[in-house]
Amino acid sequence: MFRRLNPRLVLTALFLVALAAWVIAREHRASILRPGLRLHAYVSSSTAGTVTVIDLVALAPIATVPVGPTPSGLRSHPTRDEVWGVSTDGGFVWVLDTVSRQLVARIPVGSSPFALDFSPDGSRAFVASPGSNHLLAIDCRTREILARTRTGRRPWLARVSPDGKLLLVPLRDDSALALYDSSTLTLLATVPVAPQPEQVVVKPDGTVAFVSSAAANQVSAVDLGRRVLLATLPLSGPPADLIMKPDGGELFVTSPAAHSLDILNTRTTEHTQTLLIGSSPTHAVLDPESLYLYVSDSAAGRILPIEINSRLIQRPIPAGIRPGVLRLTPGGDLLLVVNKDSSDLAVIRTRPPGSLRTLIPVGPRPSSLTIKVF
Repeated sequence: MFRRLNPRLVLTALFLVALAAWVIAREHRASILRPGLRLHAYVSSSTAGTVTVIDLVALAPIATVPVGPTPSGLRSHPTRDEVWGVSTDGGFVWVLDTVSRQLVARIPVGSSPFALDFSPDGSRAFVASPGSNHLLAIDCRTREILARTRTGRRPWLARVSPDGKLLLVPLRDDSALALYDSSTLTLLATVPVAPQPEQVVVKPDGTVAFVSSAAANQVSAVDLGRRVLLATLPLSGPPADLIMKPDGGELFVTSPAAHSLDILNTRTTEHTQTLLIGSSPTHAVLDPESLYLYVSDSAAGRILPIEINSRLIQRPIPAGIRPGVLRLTPGGDLLLVVNKDSSDLAVIRTRPPGSLRTLIPVGPRPSSLTIKVF
């Protein structure tokens, strides 16, 4: 006969099982995620013309949505349960409903759009059309085009100033930064900058914009109040990604060709330091507390955590084949990395020492990524 089970042992075992389940659930759930909320990632496949939806609690893909040829520029809408993006080869903006996981709109905007931006209140979206030299404003509720204006040659993208009053549009073939009134799309000024400008970031106080050059090892600083060029700052190599600290004090610039990270003092508008950090540092992201900068090394297939205060590179974290764009989940618990050549999304735990948790398939040649809590 079986011996009678000891009730105390049974209760202890049940408690340990429940505790283990709670710990596992906590590990898989973002610290900011309250009951009833969902945390999803959205990854575009440039060759399949799709967006893969990933549940970041279950760490699994839950949908694949066709959106159009060469999707890019994914952005989470700040107030609506929507993800927006552009179809570069299709010439339209698309809108994905995050609840139904259905495409709900396609808005023609002209040839070869690359990116879009939202007004601070989320009421408008702005997109530049490099192929047709136009700048457009879209009503996010009705999805109608509110205004359209011609620009200079090859407007690369449109960036909204922190106060929402200005649109900053780099004109790639004119080597200039055009400033527009965001409410009327009236041209206010055109400021010459370093050749073939592409990326733009703005200090949080809205005083100075920094513009990367695709044709020179330079970043231009533009005074947005006086609408003049402040300085052209030298870099160690061609700039790839621009990352501004939340306090606006420093700007980090990756350069894959120079294997380096350049650090600019945005208060004095000076180049202060160059760090040699890997084979091909491409994209980067700061954690919420600005303690670490995470840099994707596309040639080496790893992520380089850099401690901001000491400027020391911590132990590299394996990611996948040709890691590129990366994003942190709200709260910074997980780092998501798009791997272009292995067609997957790396999920990395950021608590030091960082470690790779899993790789999730997302379709061929993934290129863009955004995260949404809803």
